[in-house]
Amino acid sequence: MSEALLSVKDLKVHFPLGKGLLGGAGGVVKAVDGISFDLRPGETLGIVGESGCGKSTLGRAILRLTRTTEGQVVWLGQDFLGLDKNSLREARRDLQIIFQDPLASLDPRMTIGAIIARPLKTFCPDLGKAEIDKRVKEAMAQVGLAPEMMRRYPHEFSGGQCQRIGIARAMILRPKLIVCDEPVSALDVSIQAQIINLLRTLQAELGLSLLFISHNLSVVRHISHRVMVLYLGKVMEIGAREAFYANPMHPYSKALISAIPLPDPKAERARERITLQGDLPSPIKPPEGCRFCTRCPIATELCHASEPPLSPRADGRLVACHHA
Repeated sequence: MSEALLSVKDLKVHFPLGKGLLGGAGGVVKAVDGISFDLRPGETLGIVGESGCGKSTLGRAILRLTRTTEGQVVWLGQDFLGLDKNSLREARRDLQIIFQDPLASLDPRMTIGAIIARPLKTFCPDLGKAEIDKRVKEAMAQVGLAPEMMRRYPHEFSGGQCQRIGIARAMILRPKLIVCDEPVSALDVSIQAQIINLLRTLQAELGLSLLFISHNLSVVRHISHRVMVLYLGKVMEIGAREAFYANPMHPYSKALISAIPLPDPKAERARERITLQGDLPSPIKPPEGCRFCTRCPIATELCHASEPPLSPRADGRLVACHHA
């Protein structure tokens, strides 16, 4: 097994809140609360869970776009969170992000050629204009955009084309890791498939590693090698894609899998869904014991009293459940 490209150890991101209107004590939002995992070269780790479970915060914290509270991020063998300003700038050459809203992530005042070229101008200041234009056209062709479009502006493109522009910008430096933060959730289903297939092709060609954040488990199944399930800032389950979708172990994982629609209408009507009761608890005051115990159909007194550790299972998965 190859050495980990990225290692995250007990990472926490807590946001303190100010005092209330009546002077009461504020709380702390535990958006990410002790997450650990490794990512290998060329691997895609799908990160799933409901909105508010800490997926995007985790991705931004790893890139140091959000300040962390505790923990460690080891990137290529070095402490990424401990890098000084100059070292961080150099390390970020190999780390890129693709955002959820393709149009909002592009500067409307810049041509797409200038947008895609921005990383080159930042990290390769010695390149001449002719070389920059050449690399921009190559990147555009790689993501399915005609090079003659480079002098047009973002508002002239569709949502799917704007996401291709964002991908070209992220790819132009040939990074080792890309954080994909809900990159297809704002797109039509047919366009989603095109973007996912494009990412898979580019990953195979360039040997990229991806952290793919999504609430759509059908999309995650198509692109990921492993899947990590988050709930209220904690890992509930992490393991290989095939085992996860064939036999989810954690009750929360089972509920998420149950929500995936089936293409066969008869099978969809006939199957029994697992419906979670109640809303997601507040991350300011999460439940005692297991985070999922207030909505879990098999919770016992042990679940309410004791937080289950993330323990290895026979097939190599890690599961945080007393009864899995």
